[in-house]
Amino acid sequence: MFERYGIYYTFDEAIGETGAKWLGWDIARARAHAAEDYTKRPCKYGFHATVKAPFHLADGKTEADLQHAFNTLCATVSPVTPGALQLKSIGRFLALTIKGDDTALKSLASTVVRNMDVLRAPLTKDAIARRMKSRLSDAQIANLHRWGYPYVMDDYQFHVTLTGPLKDPQSEEVHAKATRVFTPLLHTSFALAHLTLVGERADGHFVQITRLPLTG
Repeated sequence: MFERYGIYYTFDEAIGETGAKWLGWDIARARAHAAEDYTKRPCKYGFHATVKAPFHLADGKTEADLQHAFNTLCATVSPVTPGALQLKSIGRFLALTIKGDDTALKSLASTVVRNMDVLRAPLTKDAIARRMKSRLSDAQIANLHRWGYPYVMDDYQFHVTLTGPLKDPQSEEVHAKATRVFTPLLHTSFALAHLTLVGERADGHFVQITRLPLTG
């Protein structure tokens, strides 16, 4: 049993290898790489885009239940081709985001959240209080209470976190480095054609449990 579980989109081939080395953690191979201080915060989550945020299993639910539900989900959801990725600052963080229309992607993510939510344990009062310290809109607060995470449904944004919070002049330096590293890999659109079930180890690092193609 893992501490928590999540559903991610993970990357392979050149961008997956590059991202793992950039962050310092290979989620698929459970292997560490040397990393910079500015990637320590996102490192343990691996190079990924969240589709359903990490959650504890509900009482009475097992990892076998989760795996069965995940298998069913991937057999009923169709792939989407949302467009190319772009390097972008989100607040003080640097990330890869979608360049183009993300309507189909939002719809897919919403389906995943709805279908898998029966397996999620309700948030504790402390967990809700921690989330409420952020500047959340009314819709995000409603999402938090209903789905256990504020940035879902219409507030979902597909993104791959590359850094922790950056400050000038480090921000400009890291942005320039990320541009050199990732831009050559972002020239074509990608198909979101699989999902990855991940688990959080006792040390806080996430690892791949299984990755399945979307065949709906």
